[in-house]
Amino acid sequence: MNPLPLQASRRRFLRTTAGAAFATPFIMRDLIARPPSSQVLHASFGAGGMAWADLNEIASHKSVRMVAVADVDATRTAEFRKKFPEARVYADYRQLLDKEKIDSVNVSTPDHMHAPQGMAAMQRGIHVYGQKPLTHDLYECRRLTEVAKQKKLVTQMGIQIHSATEYRLATRLVQDGVIGKVREVHTWSSKEWGDNGSMPDRKDPVPTGLDWNLWLGVCTDRPFIGQGWYHPGNWRRRLDFGTGTFGDMGCHIFDPVFSALGLTAPISVKSLGAAPSAHSWATNAIIEYIYPATPFTIPGTVPVTWYDGRKRPPADVVSLLGKVDLPDQGSIIIGTQGVMVVPHVGRPILLPAGKYDGFKYPDVGSANHWHEFIDAVAGKGTTSAGFDYSGPLTESVLLGSVATRFPNQLLEWNSAKLKFTNVAAANQHVRRAYRKGWETKGL
Repeated sequence: MNPLPLQASRRRFLRTTAGAAFATPFIMRDLIARPPSSQVLHASFGAGGMAWADLNEIASHKSVRMVAVADVDATRTAEFRKKFPEARVYADYRQLLDKEKIDSVNVSTPDHMHAPQGMAAMQRGIHVYGQKPLTHDLYECRRLTEVAKQKKLVTQMGIQIHSATEYRLATRLVQDGVIGKVREVHTWSSKEWGDNGSMPDRKDPVPTGLDWNLWLGVCTDRPFIGQGWYHPGNWRRRLDFGTGTFGDMGCHIFDPVFSALGLTAPISVKSLGAAPSAHSWATNAIIEYIYPATPFTIPGTVPVTWYDGRKRPPADVVSLLGKVDLPDQGSIIIGTQGVMVVPHVGRPILLPAGKYDGFKYPDVGSANHWHEFIDAVAGKGTTSAGFDYSGPLTESVLLGSVATRFPNQLLEWNSAKLKFTNVAAANQHVRRAYRKGWETKGL
């Protein structure tokens, strides 16, 4: 009998919740963070989409006062203004940081602005909740991780399922040795954040309320193209702004694998799918990683393979599931004594079914991922997905994105040097130059 998925899902993490309580402001502008008072003054970078979900979850904490928001699209701030009428609204996050006295911020904007916004806040001693992927590029990711540690800041990446029972349970089962030592992992998403078409050859009027220059931020100036080419959602498909399917979902779906196996940096990565175009990521990726062994894997190395779009694990791997349907998104972790399927999002399934009939799943509890961050800012506990964990996780994901630019080439990776050692051309994608006027201290 196959265990049924828990009814909890991503929806419970995205619900809109009540506003925050108000109390005496606490001023915290030191370059090295200090524990704030019981009142946490918070601002949001972004007002719509995932930002709206994040800021509402954070504001539902009884200690939070929502002070301000910065969004480049004025049309996306209407709901914020209604719910938080006393908070200030900005278009430019840099002006917000210069004018407001805040303890924490959530960075919930398009991928290309995660690093400059997060770093600008951290340079001011402000604690950061950063959406996944933590950054657009590898160098940015390493620097945010380093600076967060140097300044002793509270950080958390927006992989909210990390704090849920389902992913906690997957980690516990592997580390308890329930399926033995792990031999290999296959992980996938059905999403298709890519584009095989041609780029429109036109220049469209910028919509009323959108500051196109601020939206571009650190990226090279270019004409606006409408009909959803960039804003508000399809930026995920574009090389300069998003990170494709893997960037969108990899940090989520890789998370229980990375955590359960105690993975560090891979030693190599290879893409077997198509290369991106001049402007957009490809779909139907297959990316092969080789990681060093850990206490939870067999000796030597362990392969972890990612698939997206219409690609899936090979038939001999899928056959291990027996009568269990392959989830739309998730992972198969193959151990020396059994197999575990980790749906995104559902309770892990132990196989073969006959062997694990009657298995008693341990109680691992759960936590509110956003409240965990605020509690830590207030000096009450720690976060579970701080940049010390989520930085290396994101680096693994971004390595896969670089590999897609070099199909069928094994890229050898030296994490300590932040460098590909055998394909020099790949190193140009480790760090990008920012547009003049958008340079950010620390990056």
